[in-house]
Amino acid sequence: MQKIVGPVRMRPGDGARPRRFVFVLLDNFTMLCFACAVESLRIANRQSGRTLYEWITVGEGGDTVSCSAGITYKLDAGLGELSRDDTIVVCGGIDVASASTRTMLGWLRREARKGAAVGGLCTAGWTLARAGLLDGKRATIHWENHDSFLEEFPDVDLTKSVFVMDGNRFTTAGGTSSIDLMLKVISDDHGEELASEVADQLIYTTIRTDQDTQRLSVPTRIGVRHPKLAQVIQMMEAAIEEPISPAILARDVGLSTRQLERLFRRYLNRSPKRYYMELRLQKARNLLMQTDMSVINVALACGFTSPSHFSKCYRAHYNTTPYRERGAPPQRLSV
Repeated sequence: MQKIVGPVRMRPGDGARPRRFVFVLLDNFTMLCFACAVESLRIANRQSGRTLYEWITVGEGGDTVSCSAGITYKLDAGLGELSRDDTIVVCGGIDVASASTRTMLGWLRREARKGAAVGGLCTAGWTLARAGLLDGKRATIHWENHDSFLEEFPDVDLTKSVFVMDGNRFTTAGGTSSIDLMLKVISDDHGEELASEVADQLIYTTIRTDQDTQRLSVPTRIGVRHPKLAQVIQMMEAAIEEPISPAILARDVGLSTRQLERLFRRYLNRSPKRYYMELRLQKARNLLMQTDMSVINVALACGFTSPSHFSKCYRAHYNTTPYRERGAPPQRLSV
């Protein structure tokens, strides 16, 4: 097996070796997540005046890999042997299931058995979970992949946090959350003062912790700041598999059904029933596109007890059937 050898410089006046990060770039990885992580480490070196961190890029084949923006990146090496002191960071992006090959998963398992810290940026949490490295661990993933991840990996304690560190495993939600993760790493390794200097250099004015959630608040997301309307939408989003009737939703926030109807019409130009249906269909589409769940199970997971009703609603909203969306021939349905 190939041995990866990276340039190892000593810190000036320090006998300890720098901490080395091995960035594993999957096909169609997200450049933003990778760049945010590397730049945070680079600036930590610059601000401290020492080589605190080093990094190399590796990938299957060891030649080049393309990010989701279509830019080709030259790798330093292939999937060789690492030191247990290395920190492995898998960078995911679009179509992470296809990029998580048997070769990649096997390599990750072997390196993890040595005791190395292993993490995933953006959708790469899926890769770690597929390799069995997150069983019994807390983790996070980009919100768009949240529902499908829950269905596929029930043994992982999935959260909606910006990033999660659980023992020697760590995951991020994507986007700029790589900065938050690396600021936490820098703070733990070398103190809060250096982490703050790095944030200042990045013009990063709001440092998030693992207690912060990744999505915008409901009022910000929908552009409406009516507290009871936001509360109802939160209740809807939390009860997709077993939908709650508009009458009960209205009662639980101290409104009449008619008042709730007027709120939705005024602010969202649709009925509560229609808005709820769109939420359920959006989750259904994510599950169809991102998992191997049967259409029947997708329907049940999104609160449809009748497969025929699910297909009818799906076609009315997306102008295609669930089977065509999946690209598979229709199967016999039973209730």
